[in-house]
Amino acid sequence: MKIISYKDFETSNNPHGVDARIIFNTDAVQVVHIALGKGEGLKLHTTPIDVFFYILEGEGSIEIGDEIRKVSKDMLIDSPKNIPHRPFNQDSDIFRLLVIKLKKQTVRS
Repeated sequence: MKIISYKDFETSNNPHGVDARIIFNTDAVQVVHIALGKGEGLKLHTTPIDVFFYILEGEGSIEIGDEIRKVSKDMLIDSPKNIPHRPFNQDSDIFRLLVIKLKKQTVRS
């Protein structure tokens, strides 16, 4: 068994300029831990693969397409491929989430 804290991973160089750490990476899936301080967020962008967000701590917002929703701890948010999306934090001291990128195409139910 291998147990590692997200704090053991270095922040990845990313175009968003935020604390983003790749904590798991295989041919099928990538998991990125993101910590956003007040006023921080990702730039609106698209991905050619499906992703989903899982909120670990705090409250923030997720923009997907033309929708913006407030989200909080233990929520899971689906973000289909090729749709502009971004998480951002306007009010909380900290907003932590996982971004799970499904690298291989899967059948949606």
